[in-house]
Amino acid sequence: MDRIIYTSMTGANAAAQRQAVLANNLANASTQGFRAEMSTFRSVPLQGDGSKTRVFALEATSGHLQTPGPVQRTGRALDAMAMGNAWFGVQGLDGLEAYTRAGGFEVSSAGTLLTSTGLTVLSDAGAPIDVPPGAEVSLGADGTISAKTAGQPATTIGRLKLATPTADNPLKRGDDGLFRTTSGDPLPNDPTARMLAGAIEGSNVNAVESMVGMIAAARQFEQQMKLLQTAETNDKSASQLLSLNG
Repeated sequence: MDRIIYTSMTGANAAAQRQAVLANNLANASTQGFRAEMSTFRSVPLQGDGSKTRVFALEATSGHLQTPGPVQRTGRALDAMAMGNAWFGVQGLDGLEAYTRAGGFEVSSAGTLLTSTGLTVLSDAGAPIDVPPGAEVSLGADGTISAKTAGQPATTIGRLKLATPTADNPLKRGDDGLFRTTSGDPLPNDPTARMLAGAIEGSNVNAVESMVGMIAAARQFEQQMKLLQTAETNDKSASQLLSLNG
């Protein structure tokens, strides 16, 4: 059996994984605060006897595109876009602190500040933020949250947690779409971080680039499948020749 089937298999698997990543990116081209996921592969030479030109394609450490998405101005009081490399602190479904760039906030019926997906937004102290009933909420550039009720002056009720990852403790995407530190420890609040109120960050996915990448990945997959078919044909031909000599 020709061992080319193993190298072709790893190439086909790499192309299929890249196709899945690109498809997910394209599906989130309009998701606020979405960071495009990147897929990375490396060539590993085949060890042992045989041709030194044959290599395996193995998945390497992948990350996300750091480029911020476009500014989408909404004029809504509870919309905010984190500036620079700052992230909003939220509480994930697992109860642990996580981070997101999606800044479309809402107030629940219980008076808790939530994200558009229903996650609890955290304050600079790492606690949930409670909004007085019937209050008109506004956000400041430093993350300050002010609430104003009828006939009363505006009062500060808290400050959004804005955290900035570092090179020593970067963020990585989780299966739930939220980002967490590689160390597992929460990031400290960054008092110098700023945000833009009345706007949200769009997705940084380039739809055209993703579609072109999907076409290229599909062609790569087809080429690997042709190599497998070629190996099968060679095996049949070899078996026929052995039968004639037998």
